Amino acid sequence: MDDSPLDPGLNRGLHMLKWLVTGLTATMMAGLIVLIWLFVTRFPDRADVPLPDAVTLPSGTTVTAFTRGPDWFAVVTDDDRILILDASTGTVRQTVTITRDD
Repeated sequence: MDDSPLDPGLNRGLHMLKWLVTGLTATMMAGLIVLIWLFVTRFPDRADVPLPDAVTLPSGTTVTAFTRGPDWFAVVTDDDRILILDASTGTVRQTVTITRDD
């Protein structure tokens, strides 16, 4: 075996590589912390949105989708209608019929 010390240029290069890897690791960790912080602070708390316990729909309709606005909610039915209901009373404000272009 060769007991001579390592080449000083190679040793310096490895030292620089060590600092580059450490810097990249620190940058990635900081980026991950920023992403987690953004997810936590940017997503609003949905616990304060009151949803109705029950919705009275016309007979024979089946719900396929639901969405909520500030003072209304909409129910999409399987017969290609969108029912816009008042959030406080539950009465139908508007009915939108979806037509298909076949």
